[in-house]
Amino acid sequence: MPEGPSLYILKELLAGFAGQEIARASGNVRAIDPARLVGQRIDAIHTWGKHLLIETQAMVVRVHFLLFGTYRINEGREGKTPRLSIETTGGDVLNLYACQVREIDRATYTAYDFSADVMSEAWDPKKARKKLRAQPDLLACDALLDQDIFSGVGNIIKNEVLFRIRVHPLSTMGALPAPKLRRLVDEARQYSFDFLAWKRAYVLKQHWLAHAKRTCPRCHIPFVKQNLGKTNRRSFYCERCQKRYA
Repeated sequence: MPEGPSLYILKELLAGFAGQEIARASGNVRAIDPARLVGQRIDAIHTWGKHLLIETQAMVVRVHFLLFGTYRINEGREGKTPRLSIETTGGDVLNLYACQVREIDRATYTAYDFSADVMSEAWDPKKARKKLRAQPDLLACDALLDQDIFSGVGNIIKNEVLFRIRVHPLSTMGALPAPKLRRLVDEARQYSFDFLAWKRAYVLKQHWLAHAKRTCPRCHIPFVKQNLGKTNRRSFYCERCQKRYA
């Protein structure tokens, strides 16, 4: 599943689509009729966490890339029918594959809380800390994947942040000392921008210290690999240097 920084890159790549009119739209999407997009001007491209939002005057299209979603911009098709294909009057083409495409109403769109988006200029760490303190039994491994608190954070960022701050994934928010809680929030944003820089330079995996690794680079002992928490996502952690607060 693409994480927030990957969607941020996509938004940058689509910046030139804003202001253009849609000349052609097709695809095997069932939730909307692509023909409704034809003739509409793309007013803006937004991202919120793992959502891509294509805004026109008449509608807002939300794209979620799920686990295996991909895209192609101004390239040939992959040989299969896109979920949604858009071509502008300027000749730009966006093809979306293996993703969820839906129309959302204006009330849903305006309700997006960009202060929870770790990549947004509106990001508010104080709100994030308040949300975490309100859920003292919330596990660290679930907290970082909660999109209402850390929109855009995915499993890679989760594992790397917890390793950076030396916190066990089964630690609870109520047991975390205030400095650790603050650092968890701060590193969720910092690592997201580190992720973005490494992704742009095509060196992201070279900087992974915990995710999908076998050995702790600090303690030189095997990492524990488990599916943990209510989210049941893979966690990679060191039992020696990542302290469990509970």
